Amino acid sequence: MSIVVVAGNPKPGSRTLDAGVRLATALTGREPDHVIDVISLGAGLLGWGDKDVAAAVSTVSEAALVVFASPTFKATYTGVLKLFLDQFATGDGLRDVVAVPLMLGAGPAHALAPDLLLKPVLVELGATTPAPGLYLLDSTYTTDNAIADYAERWARGVTAAVRTEAS
Repeated sequence: MSIVVVAGNPKPGSRTLDAGVRLATALTGREPDHVIDVISLGAGLLGWGDKDVAAAVSTVSEAALVVFASPTFKATYTGVLKLFLDQFATGDGLRDVVAVPLMLGAGPAHALAPDLLLKPVLVELGATTPAPGLYLLDSTYTTDNAIADYAERWARGVTAAVRTEAS
C-alpha cells in the first residue's frame, strides 16, 4: 500500500505538511512513502507537461491512500493546491485512490471547510473519501488529541476502503 501526503501550502516545509504526515502515520501506523510539498513544483504548476508535476501526479494517482492537506485561505483551500488538482483528469484522475481531506486554520470558524470545499473536488476527480475531512487548529494540532482521536475513530474504515479499492 503506497501512502502519500500532498501539502498545498505556499510555504515550503509548513505546519500543513507536518500535520499531513502526522495524520497519515496515525491512520496507517507507518510513515508515508511519499510527501509532495506542492509549492516545490513551482511554475510547472501553471501549465501542462512539466515533468516534475507529471511525476507528482503519477505518484498520487498510483497511491492507495493520499492525505490532501491545505491551510485555510479565504475560507477555502489554497490556490497552490487547486493548481495541482487541476492536473488530474476529471472523473478518473484519482480513481482507486482513497483520499482524506485535511485543513488547518487559526480558529473554528471554518471547521466544515474540508468537507464542504476540499472533499467534493477530490470526489469529482474520482477519489473515494470514506471518512469526513479533518480540520485542525494550526496552533494546537501538535499538542491536542485531534489527530489521534480522528485516527482512532476512522482508521479502520479508511484502511478497509484502501483494501476494497485495491481488489
